Amino acid sequence: LVREGTAMKVEVDQHACVGSGQCLLTAPDVFDQRDSDAVVELLTDTPPDGQEQAVRNAARGCPASAITVVDG
Repeated sequence: LVREGTAMKVEVDQHACVGSGQCLLTAPDVFDQRDSDAVVELLTDTPPDGQEQAVRNAARGCPASAITVVDG
């Protein structure tokens, strides 16, 4: 089922991030970590096709709840 106009948006709270790296392991096309302090960096706020479930898993697995998924 393809739904038009329902693009997922991803937001991260860098201040809440504890640098566990679970997001990077779960969805490396969407998340990265700063070299200096391991804080999450968002590579794209609109995940590539097929990455939606990985992003949801990353949000659920974040120990700091620093990832928010907003369905459009």
